[in-house]
Amino acid sequence: MKSLVLASLLLMAGITATQAQDAPVKASALTPKLLRGPYLQTATSQTILIRWRTDVSTRSRVKYGTAPDKLDRQTDDAGLTTEHIVRLTGLQPDTRYYYSIGSYKDVLQGDAANTFTTLPEAGKTGTYRIAALGDCGDNSVNQRQVKEQLLKYLGNNPLTAWILLGDNAYSSGMDAEYQTKFFNVYKDDLLKQYPLFPAPGNHDYNDSDISAKWAQVTHQTSYYQNFSMPSEGESGGVPSHTQAFYSFDIGNIHFLSLDSYGKEDSVYRIYDTTGPQVTWIKKDLAANKNKDWVIAYWHHPPYTMGSHNSDEEDELIHIRENFIQVLERNGVDLVLNGHSHDYERTRLIKGHYGMANTFDPAKHNVSNSSGRYDGGNNAAPYIKDSIRNTGTVYVVSGSAGKLGGKQKVYPHNAMYFADADHGGSSLLEIQGNRLDLKWICADGTIRDQFTIMKNVNRHTDITVKKGTPAVLTASFVGAYKWNNSKETGRSITVTPTAGVTKYTVTDPFNNIKDTFTVHVSK
Repeated sequence: MKSLVLASLLLMAGITATQAQDAPVKASALTPKLLRGPYLQTATSQTILIRWRTDVSTRSRVKYGTAPDKLDRQTDDAGLTTEHIVRLTGLQPDTRYYYSIGSYKDVLQGDAANTFTTLPEAGKTGTYRIAALGDCGDNSVNQRQVKEQLLKYLGNNPLTAWILLGDNAYSSGMDAEYQTKFFNVYKDDLLKQYPLFPAPGNHDYNDSDISAKWAQVTHQTSYYQNFSMPSEGESGGVPSHTQAFYSFDIGNIHFLSLDSYGKEDSVYRIYDTTGPQVTWIKKDLAANKNKDWVIAYWHHPPYTMGSHNSDEEDELIHIRENFIQVLERNGVDLVLNGHSHDYERTRLIKGHYGMANTFDPAKHNVSNSSGRYDGGNNAAPYIKDSIRNTGTVYVVSGSAGKLGGKQKVYPHNAMYFADADHGGSSLLEIQGNRLDLKWICADGTIRDQFTIMKNVNRHTDITVKKGTPAVLTASFVGAYKWNNSKETGRSITVTPTAGVTKYTVTDPFNNIKDTFTVHVSK
């Protein structure tokens, strides 16, 4: 009887019994589609977070392993969701993994291009590459060309991570803008292969559904929904307990990602030096004095005469007058900002907190070198050491998408180099006690670069017994000229026979020089 009633109802609806039997097959239309991702977040030496978005709610599954054809490990999340966030744990440091993402039934993506490398252990020296993209998310030709030239420069040398300097999706930081102007642009390369550590800009707080002032207080914007930050110290540093600002380690480098537009406790901004953010910054810097490099990044620059004027805008003035002294006192080596849609870079400087016309090179430049370290005139690297850890280089790199704009007085008096005509991204290459930054433009040209070295120009006394070899190792990373040897490596082995022998090693430009005195005992 029930079958007859069902048949009658189907006929009345114009559906045959055969069509009804086919209905479960047609339900395959509900197979989830990948709308966003995958993208990598909150990386450490032993864990990583993989995020993606689907059009329908499903459970989450990540398969992974150390070969693309052997994904022999699996992590699941049984919760039904369209915003998938899966943390992989128990990974090996500095190890390459391959992965696939999907539901319990479907693999949405997973081939040899789905790969990541865990971060090195905190404190470990190595060769690390970190890209910095400022004001990138505008879906412009410049944005895509900047990305392409960055990848072309890298070639087979992978990034360790990449960072965002704010204004990541124009013009209002809405979710749809993030989709079209950020995630869709970077989905096939940077996002799926390299961990991302973002910072917010004013446009990330400009959600048109609510006022920017309210967003500054609540942080209820797409930026905070779309990204996951290591706010509990997972990736190193002192826990901040907020997504707005945080720190992390990559080997021997300590990073601070800061928020220069939002408010804490409904009142305090980054330039309020007694507020929660700066209180945390002071604690974090004090706890990480053992790191070889300390780099801070946020959106609003203390020095710029690009599309913004640091003598006229309140945020920029207050940051320069009140905040950067905290960083300089604690030996921060490098500050990276966006906001102005150009590239601007100081020398190694210290102590300038006034208007542009008060910058005095004789007073504020710690080094008068260009820092380019390319064999040119006055181009030696900037030198710091554990005793004289003085001076900071300030970089505005806000043309990875948006481009152009100059003040009547351009460039800022503190700047060694400035360019508002070409888009580009900044690439950090750090090896041991050497830091290089290169500004790679949308046409592939490197228009600016500088080098900082620490604890070089050393003198070493060595005593050995007669006939015993001694190994001499240069303090710097680069190319080498030894005075008493035809060898060109960083280390040489010598076996003096008697007395005292002096050895020197220099770089090709004679900017760096180490000396060794080897005493032979009887």
